[in-house]
Amino acid sequence: MTSVVVADDHAPTRLGVRLALEEAGFEVVGEAADAPTAVDVARATNPSVCLLDVHMPGNGVTAARAIAREVPGTTIVMLTVSRDDTDLFDAVRAGASGYLLKDIDPERLPHALRAVLAGEAALPRGLVLRLMAEFRGRDERRVGRGRGARLTEREWQTLRLLAHGCSTAEIAEQQFVSAVTVRTHVSAILRKLQVPDRAAAVRVFRESNEK
Repeated sequence: MTSVVVADDHAPTRLGVRLALEEAGFEVVGEAADAPTAVDVARATNPSVCLLDVHMPGNGVTAARAIAREVPGTTIVMLTVSRDDTDLFDAVRAGASGYLLKDIDPERLPHALRAVLAGEAALPRGLVLRLMAEFRGRDERRVGRGRGARLTEREWQTLRLLAHGCSTAEIAEQQFVSAVTVRTHVSAILRKLQVPDRAAAVRVFRESNEK
């Protein structure tokens, strides 16, 4: 029997997940309402799967990172309302093998967990595209005079669109990401180029592309 720990600060959600999983033959061996407790329960029960809410107290991503480190045989799956790119990327980097939205049909949840345990990814289709775009953007480009600053391909694309006068919303639409993700890229660009604002970053970009 596949053992599961369910961690969510909303008790009715935990109950609904427990009922759906137990009806499908899973064994819920523990529950938690916050991240530290989730880590403690995972250590104590060594479950097959930890199902973690992203935004529970203490942060589900923090719990995922600790569980991945301390209970390495456990598969981690996030269950959340968040469609935010940053939450998705942080969860994957922390060791999550799946990222499920809470509007999933309860009857599909056991199938999704079995798929993850079988080595498949469990991600909503729209988030798969965002994740692929993010990892495709990891190649680096240099911007600035001399050796310049190293920008990821996605940061370089963001800066190029800024130089073309695009707004945050327009960049988000073109890159199929959220406005929060665009602002995160812009913050990284300003830090790497050591400039105070977008206008200064655009000037550096244009100067570095002058022939």
